[in-house]
Amino acid sequence: MGYEDVIQLMGEFGPYQRRIYFLLCLPAISSAFHFMAGVFLAARTDFRCLSPNESIENATYQLPLNFSNPNYIWDNETKLWPQCQISDDNHASQYYVDDRGNQSLKINPTMKCRSFVYDKTTYRLTTTSEFNLVCDNAWMRATADSLFMVGVMIGSIVFGGLSDRFGRKPIYFLAIIVHLTSGILVAVSPEFISYMMFRLIVAGSVSGLFSIAYVTVVEMVSPKKRLGTVIGIYLSFTSGYIITACFAYFITNWRILQIAITLPSIIFLSYWWLIPESVRWLLTKGRLEEAKDLLQKGASVNGVELSRDRLDILLNEFNAANKPVLEKPGLIDLMRYPNLRRKSLLLFFSWFVISGTYYGLSWNTSNLGGNDYVNFLISAGVEIPAHVFTFFTLNRLGRRIVLSGCMLFSGTSLLLTTVVPTDLPWMLVVLAMFGKSSITASFGSIYIFTTEQYPTTIRNVGLGACSTFARIAGLLVPYINYLSTIWTPLPLVIFGSGALMSGLLILLLPETLNEKLPETIEDGELFGRKSIQMKKTSSD
Repeated sequence: MGYEDVIQLMGEFGPYQRRIYFLLCLPAISSAFHFMAGVFLAARTDFRCLSPNESIENATYQLPLNFSNPNYIWDNETKLWPQCQISDDNHASQYYVDDRGNQSLKINPTMKCRSFVYDKTTYRLTTTSEFNLVCDNAWMRATADSLFMVGVMIGSIVFGGLSDRFGRKPIYFLAIIVHLTSGILVAVSPEFISYMMFRLIVAGSVSGLFSIAYVTVVEMVSPKKRLGTVIGIYLSFTSGYIITACFAYFITNWRILQIAITLPSIIFLSYWWLIPESVRWLLTKGRLEEAKDLLQKGASVNGVELSRDRLDILLNEFNAANKPVLEKPGLIDLMRYPNLRRKSLLLFFSWFVISGTYYGLSWNTSNLGGNDYVNFLISAGVEIPAHVFTFFTLNRLGRRIVLSGCMLFSGTSLLLTTVVPTDLPWMLVVLAMFGKSSITASFGSIYIFTTEQYPTTIRNVGLGACSTFARIAGLLVPYINYLSTIWTPLPLVIFGSGALMSGLLILLLPETLNEKLPETIEDGELFGRKSIQMKKTSSD
């Protein structure tokens, strides 16, 4: 409690904290660039086979109206020229007469297309068109997005562990250097394999940047201010989401776009002189004098006089209360006890569904029909009211009812897309965006709700396990979106069904608003069980 008392004395969120907070919100914007730019880097454009006797150097997607070739036939059903297969030039097409005397064209054996012509009206160059990620190679686009989420998972583990050991500041600086280097290497990748590998490293670095910034912000403000500051970081991410569309609209070459979203991070190199080390981390490492210097500096900027003697008393209390224990609870404790196991399984599933649905809808805008940029901007814009909604409701209506209600509404909206008439594409977009806004509000709620479900001794372990399930969902999302090639609404049906189920299961967890948080594993095992027993007693 000593450290919390110091925060109260020096100013809960004074000019000192606000300056650092503003600087740490900027990396959230940069992180959004890379999380969402894949929609445009690998955008799928219309394409066709290169027709016989056509030169790839001079070919354009649009063919003359009077174009005619017996081995290259317009498909009246798909309204497209041949895309993946074309008649074998070595076998001439023949006309034949059926039983009714109708003459039809018989196309002889086909062969796979070796070259493709892409529509460059919207996108001048994407990884899809440069590396021919179509037809038999279309699955590679989904694999690239999946590997990106692998990078996110690895980055959160590696940079998180390093920052706990060596400090927030040096590892933050390391993540910036890795990010800048790998980001440029993505832009100059000569082929698709190296593109995927370098982008995996980018994902790990931006995950590290975001998580370290997030933790640093949480560690420097009082509990009363945490909800507002966390929502501010989410809004910064949404701002980056919106700016990504602006970059992509004006830069239609994927290599230049990759450089454009990477270079702004150069400004973060200046943070070595602008951002101090986390005081809470210094205290946990016993570096009391450094922590005291920073606290006095912060108090001075906030216009508060904080004596060294007063700091000594308060921080000695903190140091005594945070002595390391020989046996630390671990991951196995989440599954060892019945009530904690039940809560953990419910939370794992919820994190899996929320993360999968959020990224699935964010990356699926091109399958909704209409303009890609407009859909993307709408998908980003609906996050703003979602974050505002959670800010004003979580401390009033309760965590459980807000989280469950948002997930149920999201699931219902997404399932309703299956009954939208084909001549009303705008309604499909509206329902999908209702689902996106609601699942975004769920994302903002689940973190706080999960934090309050676990006891202090295994809170970080529980959050880490939940985050792992969220990343696993991210690995599967590209393949779920790929199912739209079978049936366009299928990804929305999968996401909607999961959200609906999870929204109902969340109601089995105890409410945490205004509840005393559990400290020990015994407290955590009893938390929630008491309310169940009371309900049974009252019903009897």
